[in-house]
Amino acid sequence: MSSSDVWDAATAAGYDREAAFMFAPDVLDPAVDVLAALAGDGPALELAIGTGRVAIPLSDRGVPVSGIELSQPMADELHRKRPDIPVVVGDMATATVDGAFALVYVVWNSLGNVRTQAGQVATVANAARHLAPGGHLVVELSVPALRRFPPGQTAVPFHVGAHHVGFDTLDLATQQGTSHHYWRRDDGTVRYAASNFRYVWPAELDLMAQLAGLEFVRRTEDWRGAPFDSDSESAVSVWRKPA
Repeated sequence: MSSSDVWDAATAAGYDREAAFMFAPDVLDPAVDVLAALAGDGPALELAIGTGRVAIPLSDRGVPVSGIELSQPMADELHRKRPDIPVVVGDMATATVDGAFALVYVVWNSLGNVRTQAGQVATVANAARHLAPGGHLVVELSVPALRRFPPGQTAVPFHVGAHHVGFDTLDLATQQGTSHHYWRRDDGTVRYAASNFRYVWPAELDLMAQLAGLEFVRRTEDWRGAPFDSDSESAVSVWRKPA
């Protein structure tokens, strides 16, 4: 049984609209550039493929993409747009896809959707099993903005836009968090939804990869290659399966 929240049909139907800021070219294109370069001529596997935000433009670059997705409605939304992208519906910690991949990737905090450390370790191990020798694993995760948490503050914003505002509440003892989303509709009403996650420290993530037999390659703050440092609030990490 997965420890993740399972997104329902209503959430899936509105996902592309409500996450529109993540589909913007200045957000999406740098990610696709990096992933396409790492995939090369080989196939790629996306864990938590969702509605295809990344998979579709990566496929359009000529990279054969497959996916694993926990939510059947999210997979259905993807297939309404691109029925040719194969998706296995199941838990990304255990589900399998035939073949060996040059690239396996988990983006936009999706690893955090697995809400136990054991489940996250299993997910990284499952990703490693799907890699061909010499293949790469890429994980994009937020880093908790602890420097913006003065005593008594309970939440920190992660996105403030014209149509969406989001705040994270964090439990530092358990590494559990909740993302609180507020969307302003065109009629002026507001919709609220929450999603739960477990955040992973970069060093913890490196240990998960090491346990899976992977070698560290690099870590940057973002898809454009900005250096990762103590003030970074996001990380794009890359490991390689030994040839």
